[in-house]
Amino acid sequence: MLFTTIAYTILGAASVAVAAPAELTPRQAVPVCLGTYSNAQCCATDVLGLAVLDCVDPPATPTSADNFKAICSAEGQQARCCALPILGQALLCNEPL
Repeated sequence: MLFTTIAYTILGAASVAVAAPAELTPRQAVPVCLGTYSNAQCCATDVLGLAVLDCVDPPATPTSADNFKAICSAEGQQARCCALPILGQALLCNEPL
């Protein structure tokens, strides 16, 4: 009886180890812009953070604030997190944190 219990315990532990994945898959990227200022934009001109002109979506999905800044600067623009982007212009923007 004791041998059976030990054998089942060892086999059960081995089957759990085999079923567990070896690597964890990455989850969603962490959002760069949060809250009210949730729209990531690459913009050419920033007027005191109130009106930002010539804004477009980043050409690639940013994975961090530094990556977001690098993506936009490669296009010759500034990385901004905006509240309301409309027709290439944005209102109320902040720098990504």
